[in-house]
Amino acid sequence: LRLRNIPAARPAVEASPICIQDPVSLMGAWKSQPWNPGSDGASAPLHIEIGMGKGHFITEMARRNPDIAYLGIERYESVMYKALLRMGGEEPSNLRFLCEDAGNMPTFFKPGEIDRIYLNFSDPWPKARHDKRRLTHHRFLQIYADLLPVEGLIEFKTDNEALFDFSIEEIEAFPDFDLIKTTRDLHHDDDMNPGNVMTEYEAKFSALGNPIYKLIAKRR
Repeated sequence: LRLRNIPAARPAVEASPICIQDPVSLMGAWKSQPWNPGSDGASAPLHIEIGMGKGHFITEMARRNPDIAYLGIERYESVMYKALLRMGGEEPSNLRFLCEDAGNMPTFFKPGEIDRIYLNFSDPWPKARHDKRRLTHHRFLQIYADLLPVEGLIEFKTDNEALFDFSIEEIEAFPDFDLIKTTRDLHHDDDMNPGNVMTEYEAKFSALGNPIYKLIAKRR
């Protein structure tokens, strides 16, 4: 993936009060941060989106669910910069961003510290030799399994049927997850579509008539 360099991106990300700068220092303490909306001494669940793009999905989720803490992870500073511009300083109080590679998550999360993981319209990496880069490859599933508690969830959406088929095969072959729900036409699925928050990609692809695929997997 080649992205245009934006000189203003790095200083904006580093200066933003909603961008986490030192995630390693928060290992084991994510749920005790001031932006976690827990009450009466109990922390709120922590939900993360890996590859948040411009942040539409996770921002809307945070607005709809003020009793849950949300963290958007995005690898590219130029993309996160666009998310910050879009927010305009009006982000929900229970939302934070982190510019990091998903492969590094074990260095700043403790096992069981994440309650739910969203993967939305991830890069399909269509060439077979690049399969290890797909966010539903078993090397990533192992990371998720280590960081989710029992019954923690992965929710995955895509418009790419080949990636969806690959993801189902990976999850079904992986010992730590149960595939509990799937659909090959989310927007016409009476069970899985209610309450669905669309990403920008999802709205675009759906408007073109493309079916949206979704699966939910649960940590054993």
